[in-house]
Amino acid sequence: MTKFTTAFLALAGLLTLAVPTQADEEKTMTVYKSPWCGCCEVWTEAVEAAGYWVVVEDLEDLSSIKQQAGIPDDMQACHTAVIGNDRKYIIEGHVPLEAIDKWMTERPDIRGIAVPGMPEGSLGMGYDPSAEYTVYSLGVTPSHAPEVYMTTGR
Repeated sequence: MTKFTTAFLALAGLLTLAVPTQADEEKTMTVYKSPWCGCCEVWTEAVEAAGYWVVVEDLEDLSSIKQQAGIPDDMQACHTAVIGNDRKYIIEGHVPLEAIDKWMTERPDIRGIAVPGMPEGSLGMGYDPSAEYTVYSLGVTPSHAPEVYMTTGR
């Protein structure tokens, strides 16, 4: 083997490691956030540390993303994420990892889950596992009213 062949094979191996496999695609998440939002950065890093493949899209204005996703005004938060392969799901705001894992395991017939606003103690907002706040489900279509999916800290 030449030095060039060895270097090429090593580089090809590294590139293969950097690309998610078919099995990982269900755990690939795109997070749309402001480039200046520290709490969004903390949430994104925690999701990545939990084993999700995270792609960050920094945008000055998230209103078009939220509109396209059909997120009701009263469910909006500072960042929006999309996860899934064939079927895309929405994660709005500081949703805890437990809710994401539960949702991805159970796969209920909903469009997504949301934590509106920026609740104190939520992931990214001074995380406190005993903090109480509500995670809502976003119905199959934007015309379905959000419902309680789970309550944290109880």
